[in-house]
Amino acid sequence: METTLLIIFLSLALATVLNLILKKLSISHIIGYILTGAIMAPIFDIGAHNDVLLLIAEFGIVFLMFTIGLEMPIDKLKKMKELLFLNGSLQVGISAIIIFLISKFIFAIDTNSSIIIALAFSLSSTAIVLSYLKQSKDIYTPYGESSTAILVFQDLAVIPILLLISFLSNETLSMSEIVLKTVLSAVIIIVFMFTIGKKASTWLLQFSSNSRLEELFLGSVMSILFGASILAHYLGFTYSLGAFIAGMIIAETKYHIKVESDIVSYKDLLLGTFFFSVGTKIDASFLISNIHYVFLIFIAVMLIKALVIYAIMRRKLNKSDSIKSALALCQVGEFSFAVFALASTDGLLENDTAKFLILVTTLSMILTPFIVNNIYKLASYFVVEFYESDKITPINKKDHIVICGYSMLGRIIAMQLNEKGKPFVIISDNLKHVLLARKNGYMAYFGHIEKLPVLESLKVDEAQSIIVALSNLKEKRLICEAILNFKADSKLIVKIDSLDEKKELRDLNINQFVHSQLETAKLIVDKALDIQN
Repeated sequence: METTLLIIFLSLALATVLNLILKKLSISHIIGYILTGAIMAPIFDIGAHNDVLLLIAEFGIVFLMFTIGLEMPIDKLKKMKELLFLNGSLQVGISAIIIFLISKFIFAIDTNSSIIIALAFSLSSTAIVLSYLKQSKDIYTPYGESSTAILVFQDLAVIPILLLISFLSNETLSMSEIVLKTVLSAVIIIVFMFTIGKKASTWLLQFSSNSRLEELFLGSVMSILFGASILAHYLGFTYSLGAFIAGMIIAETKYHIKVESDIVSYKDLLLGTFFFSVGTKIDASFLISNIHYVFLIFIAVMLIKALVIYAIMRRKLNKSDSIKSALALCQVGEFSFAVFALASTDGLLENDTAKFLILVTTLSMILTPFIVNNIYKLASYFVVEFYESDKITPINKKDHIVICGYSMLGRIIAMQLNEKGKPFVIISDNLKHVLLARKNGYMAYFGHIEKLPVLESLKVDEAQSIIVALSNLKEKRLICEAILNFKADSKLIVKIDSLDEKKELRDLNINQFVHSQLETAKLIVDKALDIQN
């Protein structure tokens, strides 16, 4: 017990220190967790406790897939069916065929092992890529939607892959029996979850919400999440598939936003545990003795997958989005660990081969955060970017109005300025809002107006006025300070939600404060008096 507490303490302390250092170097915190696992594993022989660790770590992916399900209601999934099933099956199928041929005929590996290696290497990292897409809001971009669809398909593909391994290792079962059992299990879980499960979940969330006890609501969410995950696993599927379906069900209710905000901290903590477990799989001595082979296979697999994904995406997407999709999905994913572990246990892979393949997978996952965090910069070497944050071509405008933010207030302001024929541009750090504004026909840009290149590109020094239509006080102050430092006599109009906000900003040279509630109250009173008269 004391040893376990010591491991937890040292792991948390080391991960915190490493991530603080990496944060200063603008390196993903994922690397910090992986390095922590790699350092702690040989010291405390954590491999001996891997079963418990892997189970806890797997629920990091479970929580992640649950949050993805919350953003994937059934209607949206129907619209994505081509991206999901066609692109997904093409990616897994073509990648697996190419890798199988190389494994079988170039490296002379036996047929069964080649099949397992090919299928495992065709999978990508849900944990890393989806985390980045959600955090960066890239999940709403064309490349983000396409990448998410393929990742969801890959999660589904894990099921037949694991079943295939069971079939290859068990001569008493026929393929028809396995397929029949899988189809029946799939029908049972889908019918149950979308009928009884949906009604029970809605009732449970409504009851706990009406109780006004936060812990009761959170307990209800956890019950739904764990219940769906356990049911899926009992029927032979992955825990994460059950969580994804549970998320889809809750996405149809009015509680989905609150649910996501309540579980986000648990998801992040468990994902940290998952990446820690990835680090424990690094065998330093084996890596050093086989480093040239590991890097050769590692580079070859990522290159093959990138080319396959680019070719598939190019059918529907432009060159830029196709390149970003290829970069985002070219790594080998975490489900490969489960595939290699099961195949090794069942005698389909030699232990040294499994250890080698796990190292290749681990290294590709270590490199992935560097790729996805710089995905726009890497893509820009091949094509000019539009969606890259803060990379804005200087506009050709003068005496225009700059609108900061495109939430509901920003949309109303833009609509009224458009009706009056006034020139304006919109700047937002929310890519979803930028895409919506562009869809409405407005000049909208993705970026942070507090940055000097953005101020210069939007010609803020030549603007008639700048409207700050944001709600966050810290962001408002940051933006106003940056604009006034850029041009001291800028005409700033700032929306405030309280008199306290005005006090916080009164030291800045802001021309006009518009109190949202006060102005609304005045308008309501005027309307009431007009009716009376």
